[in-house]
Amino acid sequence: MDLQTNYLGMTLANPLVPSASPLSRDVAMCCRLEDAGASALVMYSLFEEELDSHHARQIQLLESREIGHSEATHFLPLHAEPSHALEQYLQQIQALKQRLSIPVIASLNGTSQDGWINIAKQLTEAGADALELNIYNVAADPLHSASDMEKGYIELISALRDVVTCPIMVKLSPYFSALGHFVRQLEDTGINGVSLFNRFYQPDIDPDTLRVQSSIHLSRSEDALLSMRWLGILFGKTRLTLAATGGIHSADDAVKMLLAGADVTHLCSVLLQQGPTALSQILTGISDWLDESPYESLEQARGVLSHLHSNDPTLYERASYVQLLKMGRYS
Repeated sequence: MDLQTNYLGMTLANPLVPSASPLSRDVAMCCRLEDAGASALVMYSLFEEELDSHHARQIQLLESREIGHSEATHFLPLHAEPSHALEQYLQQIQALKQRLSIPVIASLNGTSQDGWINIAKQLTEAGADALELNIYNVAADPLHSASDMEKGYIELISALRDVVTCPIMVKLSPYFSALGHFVRQLEDTGINGVSLFNRFYQPDIDPDTLRVQSSIHLSRSEDALLSMRWLGILFGKTRLTLAATGGIHSADDAVKMLLAGADVTHLCSVLLQQGPTALSQILTGISDWLDESPYESLEQARGVLSHLHSNDPTLYERASYVQLLKMGRYS
């Protein structure tokens, strides 16, 4: 069976790509993921906050050096020194490129433009085959409009696109009032793909301690349905690579994404829970499904149940909501 797919202009052996997670900090684990069938790998995210805190420490050190030292101004700017987190990340790219034969995608997680262009260039120079820009920004300021948010994203992505020659994937949240229009704007920047969706971790409240606390909840298969809906709507309406992320735990989950229009399906929670064996099981399941389907390749199957090709495209829209409530179908 032909499981090949296109990802950011690269031909992959299959559509299963481990997404950003702590697993990629371990080179041996990454080798196991490749052996299990991973066709590419997204590295753990390099967070803007890590680099900002290092920059602040460097500035503080520079200022303290100048106290009582009249000739301190001859020192080179300390912010030119790479942070420990960045050094580690660059070294990990190089280590993975030496050990893996599959594409390695670097992941940047942040919202601002300052310093990111230079960092993105360093990631590609270290050998990253592509760049995932993970924009994780909660719109908490009521004075900040949706158009302002989108404009900021476009400016950041355009600036990166102007200086980075490798493919760029943007990982989006579902919180856009007109997602299809925004994806078209992203397409105009010259990027190569979008990943749907970034799953924001939600704060929780402990009523006993009266504290707001953070907690991580791994995804469930049901979480993938929102991604599936928008993949189905966007298929055939953009030239961008479409990646599904969040909630893919089984071969059935992955096949649904592909039928809706995904080029690749990212895996994270299932790998954290079960390890590389889960990836090989999902890959076998996809192959078995394709063998029993009327299609000779995944490319033939991709998008056949999308909004564009569905016999009833209204099922991707408001009509399905109305019908379900009328029939009383709950799960």
